[in-house]
Amino acid sequence: MSTASLLKQLPADGADTTAILENFVNWASSKGLELYPAQEEAILELLDGKHVILSTPTGSGKSLVAQALHFQAMAEGKKSFYTCPIKALVNEKFFALCDAFGPENVGMMTGDASINKEAPIICCTAEILSNLALRDPGARIDCVVMDEFHYYGDKDRGIAWQVPLLILPKTTFLLMSATLGDTTRIEQGLEEVTGRKVAVIRGAERPVPLEFDYSEVPLHETIEKLVEKDRHPIYLVNFSQKAAAEQAQNLMSVNFSSKEEKAKIAQALEGTRFDTPYGKELQRFLRHGIGLHHAGLLPKYRLLVEKLAQAGLLKVISGTDTLGVGVNIPLRTVLFTQLCKYDGERVGVLTVRDFLQVAGRAGRKGFDDRGYVVVQAPEHVIENIKIAEKQAANPKKKVQKKPAPTKGYAHWDKQTFERMFSKPPEALESRFDVTHSLLLTLMQADGRGDVGYPRLLTMIQRAHVHDAAKKRFKRLAAARFRQLRKAGLVALTEWHGRKGRAVEVDPSLQEDFSIHHTLSLYLLETLARLDKESESYALDVLTLVESILENPWTILYKQLDKAKGEKVAELKAQGMDYEDRMAELEKVEYPKPLREFVYETFNAFADKHPWVGEENIRPKSIARELYESLSSFDNYVRDYGLQRSEGVLLRYLTDAYKTLTQTVPEAYHDERVDEVVAFLRTTLRGVDSSLLDEWESLRRPGQKVEIAGVEEKPYDLAEDARGLRLRARVELHRLLKAASLRDWESALAALQPGHEWTAEKLEAELAPFFEEFRAIDTTPFARQAHFTRLEQKEPRLWEAQQRLVAPQAAAAALGDEEDEERGATEWALFCTIDLRGPYDDTQPLLTLQRIGA
Repeated sequence: MSTASLLKQLPADGADTTAILENFVNWASSKGLELYPAQEEAILELLDGKHVILSTPTGSGKSLVAQALHFQAMAEGKKSFYTCPIKALVNEKFFALCDAFGPENVGMMTGDASINKEAPIICCTAEILSNLALRDPGARIDCVVMDEFHYYGDKDRGIAWQVPLLILPKTTFLLMSATLGDTTRIEQGLEEVTGRKVAVIRGAERPVPLEFDYSEVPLHETIEKLVEKDRHPIYLVNFSQKAAAEQAQNLMSVNFSSKEEKAKIAQALEGTRFDTPYGKELQRFLRHGIGLHHAGLLPKYRLLVEKLAQAGLLKVISGTDTLGVGVNIPLRTVLFTQLCKYDGERVGVLTVRDFLQVAGRAGRKGFDDRGYVVVQAPEHVIENIKIAEKQAANPKKKVQKKPAPTKGYAHWDKQTFERMFSKPPEALESRFDVTHSLLLTLMQADGRGDVGYPRLLTMIQRAHVHDAAKKRFKRLAAARFRQLRKAGLVALTEWHGRKGRAVEVDPSLQEDFSIHHTLSLYLLETLARLDKESESYALDVLTLVESILENPWTILYKQLDKAKGEKVAELKAQGMDYEDRMAELEKVEYPKPLREFVYETFNAFADKHPWVGEENIRPKSIARELYESLSSFDNYVRDYGLQRSEGVLLRYLTDAYKTLTQTVPEAYHDERVDEVVAFLRTTLRGVDSSLLDEWESLRRPGQKVEIAGVEEKPYDLAEDARGLRLRARVELHRLLKAASLRDWESALAALQPGHEWTAEKLEAELAPFFEEFRAIDTTPFARQAHFTRLEQKEPRLWEAQQRLVAPQAAAAALGDEEDEERGATEWALFCTIDLRGPYDDTQPLLTLQRIGA
């Protein structure tokens, strides 16, 4: 089908609903699609001007109904929005709609960037739509598709899914999910706000029906039976990343794949780089026919598992229950290891909705006649069945039954399982709330604030909550307004020439302040308090950035364990007794640079800005520690034992890089800060460039032009003198660090592939230096700009040198500010950077020529 094929079907008379329906159906037929009754009913109700709540199973074609609404909106000259929970799905839908309607007619808005935002069709997250509706009461939002609408009940994000329903009376809504439950309150609210009917269309029948089974034999036997019956690929559902990895390891003892199948896997893996600490472990699983899929893996590894599964090469994929949204793995069977999980507060039995969200992934339309959902009985129950069988065979022999676990377990049985697949999902719970941020956003939208407070009262009256809750929210709104006045952010002033008081919002407040930027405001305010002349300025900027990022607890707990281990060794050496040691260990924290400064400035900020509410500052040192130590990603993972959480570390470093690049104003950037940025970018690209590429493609003008159908010259490092200089310094310093540690493997990895250096040769080259100076200094003093030289020798060819500094010389030089060269020796690393031919930006660029004077 050609690009923009649906666009060509727009009727000449855009308002003719009959023509809209006929043309859309003809287009669907041309693609081999026949509308199901629920799809046809939903489209007819939308054409009739009604809102539609579409609750049909996974794979029943809800996306086609969404496309029909976009088609109708374009035909009628209206602007439509598609929203969903995650940016990956926003990106996926963006390109799909570009193909159907043409790239000039589709835009995208994410927290990172906007593309073609004036287009008639916009893809965005629910939070973006909510914020747009709050800030601009006059915004053109004629039609809205809210996909995965069950997020309405999400504890943290649900309010963003409710706000548009309360403040967009002229908008047509299509709310879609496979697991909605009772929506009576939402229907009533939407009819009251818009004055139009809501059509609720439900369908229990799946294009690929499901079979449900309860297994009371050990897990490996269950899997063997499923494989024998050709019910693979099997997704093994675990409820922690640790459990997913352990189950994958357990399955290595069973052969699910033949030699021929393993040979096909090996062929598919040719050329794949498993070059991180966890890569070898994952490669073992994959070559055995077992996949692993969870958020702790690097994106490139998760994508690889998905591709192998799509090719039918993996019999079993062990993963977590986060499979429900945005993961493209074709499955025939979903196998639950248990029906309880820890929700952050306690261990409880899964909700019907949680169960159905994952179970619904079984069965592939166009591939399978049916899908299979299997649940394992609790382990102690399976064990007790075996004990009972032994007891029956030998009644005289008494064997004690195994009790249920006392920790990490909530009871479930076959009746629990049957209830989950036979009952409807729970009703969605309203998450409406009145916050300082919501109130301030509404008042800013009106310029002075006179309309903002009444708008909030209107929202409260329309909110999907009981009358008692509405009264409580009105009292809370009044309290929030008084707190904003006390903080000096809003003021009451006299009307000019009229009686009464007007509300004015502090004009110095950012116009784009929103619920997503609460702590960014703290960052902007506190950056001005840093001393630019300080030697640690760039590191302090990074610390402030890290302080506003979410805590990656997996990493912080590892840092804490290491800190406690070092403290125990220190206290033992001092001869301290056990009880005193334990008391001292309670005081140990993970690294928190600028701890007192960060807490003091944040407390002062929170006093002035009460919308911060329960938000808290989070000082930590992960990106900073990585940079200060010049550690590679792999070494950092090994040092802290983060092999199973490489993806967590990558996402965190990506967030730090993006915040440094996007949120820290240019006025606070200097050469030192830019070197930190370059260090993080180089680190990320060398590990897995997919997250970075996705973000940079949205930010680069070249990508925007390409989407519009016009070619533009791609980014070329050789033409970016500043970028090349920073990149060269980062790579030279990484090589310097490896040499200082005599870590020859890391030193070799810091060079462009294809070199002839060996560990023995590097050691021999540096032996005279170590004999004379004993060590190489890698402190910030030794990494100053004047110790690095980059000189162009030919077009696209440079010579790069890094002077070597001896620690004792550096110490002497620090006491003599007039002689910066006293710390340097006559030794240097001599390298070249050759960009005359094709080069891989994810690999090091340095070619080491020699080490010497």
